[in-house]
Amino acid sequence: MTVLAIDVGGSGSRVAVRADDGPRHELAGERVSVGADGASVPALVEALLTAAAARWPREVAAVRGVGVGATGLGSLVADPAALARTVADRTGAPAAVAIDAVTAHLGALDGAGGAVVVLGTGAIAVGCADPDAGTPWRRVDGWGHLLGDRASGARIGTDGLRAALLAHDGVDPSGAGLLAAARERFGDPATWPRQLYPRPDRAGVLASFAVDVLGAAAAGDPVAARIAADAGTDAAHSVVAALPPDAPAQVCLAGGVARAGGALTAAFGTAVAALRPDVVVRPAAGDPLDGALALAVRAADGRATTQEGFLWT
Repeated sequence: MTVLAIDVGGSGSRVAVRADDGPRHELAGERVSVGADGASVPALVEALLTAAAARWPREVAAVRGVGVGATGLGSLVADPAALARTVADRTGAPAAVAIDAVTAHLGALDGAGGAVVVLGTGAIAVGCADPDAGTPWRRVDGWGHLLGDRASGARIGTDGLRAALLAHDGVDPSGAGLLAAARERFGDPATWPRQLYPRPDRAGVLASFAVDVLGAAAAGDPVAARIAADAGTDAAHSVVAALPPDAPAQVCLAGGVARAGGALTAAFGTAVAALRPDVVVRPAAGDPLDGALALAVRAADGRATTQEGFLWT
């Protein structure tokens, strides 16, 4: 059976096709932007479907199920169910669309129950006792970089820039290393507000500096290390809160930011152990695109169940 999957995030997007249990073939696309009309998810999904049909016409014609995971789908897209219908109409196959944390969960825990916190441009934690049984999904955070997204790339980048500006203003010189890194990436601090505030993809731009912050943490910068450790602790609080009481006592730290390891990962493990000593921290079995492929299989088999705020068919 051939399935098609799409993963839309704040730092980029991808589309993949896979026949049976063979390797996935994928293409990259643009990152999501946010404007007055909400997130650009529907337009990105349409563009990725067009690109997939052009690159793999025979495979796309044979698709039997489609899975889409997208950031902002539950809060910044007016009608996710309409998007599911559009995808089904475009491909001629059953489609399921979900918030990106659901597909990250399916990929990271390989369809098993538990909770996953996803740290990318944004941050969100979701838990489910048994995804295959249709038990309810539970969400923590995912409120966007202005209201939440604790431990996200955007938050880490913002915290790094704040520390840099404290050094620039002479308030706290300990952020001098981050100021140097921020100057290299963004130029003169006087230009930062106009570089950031008007941007529809502001969260992604802020998250780009998380790479520098986490790199500085790994190199021993104490301010960057504190920011990274605080992010790990915040992520632990989110994932433990998302774990349903009847779910397997296992959690996973997933997403591009999580791959940095170091102080962030260490603080995450320490905080989970302190909050819930019975919980096991698992390594991610797969990524969100793997989860979107798993969702596509569920859509093809009729096992994808709508749950408002999380998944639509």
